Amino acid sequence: MKQISNMVEVHLFRESSKGIEFLLLKRSPEEKYPSIWQMVTGKIKDGEKAFQTALREIHEETGLRPLRLWTVPNINSFYSDEVDEIIFIPVFAALLRADAKIKLSKEHNQYKWTDARGACEMLAWEGQCKSVTIIEDYFLNRRNFFDLLEIIFHK
Repeated sequence: MKQISNMVEVHLFRESSKGIEFLLLKRSPEEKYPSIWQMVTGKIKDGEKAFQTALREIHEETGLRPLRLWTVPNINSFYSDEVDEIIFIPVFAALLRADAKIKLSKEHNQYKWTDARGACEMLAWEGQCKSVTIIEDYFLNRRNFFDLLEIIFHK
C-alpha cells in the first residue's frame, strides 16, 4: 500500500465582530461526494508546491485571492480503497477580506459563512473539524508561534 500526498485542504475565514467565520462550500450534485459541505480542496499538479495548489484552488473555487496564508499544524488523512492508498493532506488557513465577494465554480452550488461550531456540524469528517478548531484557537487566542507558520507569497 502506498502513502501519498497529492491534495490540499484550505480553510478560508474572515474576521468579524463575532470573531472569525469560516467559508464552507456545498458540492454540486454532479460532483463526487455530492451535496456535502466542505472547505476548499484540490489536487496538487506536477511541479506545484502544496501552498501554490492552495492559492490556485482558492481562486478556482471562489474567484478570490487571500490576504494571508498559513500552514495549519495538522495533517488530515484518509484511505482510498479505489487505489489502495493512504492520502496525507496538508492543511492551510487563508484570511479573506471581510467583504469578499464569492464567485463559485461549477464544483459548488452554495456557500455559507459560519462560526467554528457551525462548521464542525456541517463538515463531513472529524479531521476537518479538528483543523477548524485549531485555526479558531490560534486566531482567537493570538498564539504567537502561528506567525512562524505564515507563507509569504506575492499577491
